[in-house]
This record gives sequence, C-alpha cells and structure tokens, in this order.
Amino acid sequence: MPYAILLLLLVAVVWMVSAPLRRGLAGQSYEDSHEAAAVMRHIDLEAARDAKYREIRDAELDHQTGKLSDEDFDAIDSTLRAEAVALLHELDAVDESEESP
Repeated sequence: MPYAILLLLLVAVVWMVSAPLRRGLAGQSYEDSHEAAAVMRHIDLEAARDAKYREIRDAELDHQTGKLSDEDFDAIDSTLRAEAVALLHELDAVDESEESP
C-alpha cells in the first residue's frame, strides 16, 4: 500500500512539472506560431547570407593568391553572387511579410 501511494504521488508530481512542456505549441495561438516561424526564417536567411558573403570573400582570396584561375573565379564568383542576391530577395520578402499585418 505505501508503494502505491508513493507511485501515485510521483506520477502527480511528474504530471504537474511537465505541464509547461506538454502545453508547448498547443498553448500558442496560430498568430504566435506563425510569427515565431517568420522570425526563425529571418534568422536562417541572415545566417545563410553571412555564409554566402564569406564564400565570396574566400573565392576572392583564392583568386588573389593564385589558387583559382581567372576563368574559374569568374564562374564561381557569378554563381555565388547570384545566390547572394536570391538570399537578399528572400530576406526582403520575409521583412515585408513581417511588417504587413
């Protein structure tokens, strides 16, 4: 009998302590979860943009040190810059969607 009471008490404590975790996204409204997703998308795009800028700088350094020929650098540079422009457009679109209700 004492083990049953102890077990019941333990289950009750675990249930109460885990309530915030169980609530999670169910406690959030659609607008809150949509806003959180937009913020995360913005953070991901900023990180991708910064990474792309580093790739461009690395390619320029490789070209300056002679690791890349002019033809290879032109091909890589144009591709990287096009990808960076696409990321900037996506970032602008996310910014505009965050501003408009």
